[in-house]
Amino acid sequence: MDGSLNVIGYGLAAIGPGIGVALIFAAWITATARQPESAGITRPMLFMGFALVEVLALFGLVLAFIN
Repeated sequence: MDGSLNVIGYGLAAIGPGIGVALIFAAWITATARQPESAGITRPMLFMGFALVEVLALFGLVLAFIN
């Protein structure tokens, strides 16, 4: 029973990183639409934010299986 609750808890916790990734890409698309010449400058920040959110999601997945 506890294992099932861990997986359900992670499933609910995965909503947060999904929303975070959507907000990061939405902000980058908005910034690029306003100033297209800044796309090259802001792209590395986009990927760093995306990587950080995904690492936190994977960290939660690992913790769900450890407990």
